[in-house]
Amino acid sequence: MALLADLSLGLVILLHVVFLVLEMFLWRRFMGPRFLGRRPEVIEAAAPLAANQGLYNGFLAAGLIWGLLGGGPAVRLFFLSCCLVAGLFGAATASRTIFWLQALPSAIALALNWPQG
Repeated sequence: MALLADLSLGLVILLHVVFLVLEMFLWRRFMGPRFLGRRPEVIEAAAPLAANQGLYNGFLAAGLIWGLLGGGPAVRLFFLSCCLVAGLFGAATASRTIFWLQALPSAIALALNWPQG
């Protein structure tokens, strides 16, 4: 069970690192025009906000890495909860896709990392 908990945590870490890269570095080239299908002027206007959001995803990934490398169960639960809340908020306010890409994996990892007994 510990291996499954670690793997689920690793998946959430990987997702948040990918979010960071896409939002901070590939927003104008990949995320907006190709993935989101938005007009260039909308992509350009949203770029600073996307970079800021990417930075926050990086902080979440850093906290999860800390939890994986020895921060303990409380650190894991705290940062997974933050990821879950961020995913639920994003799904409610921006795009339902965020539920599937961020909230659901975080919820599963949170359940698998919950202390037993």
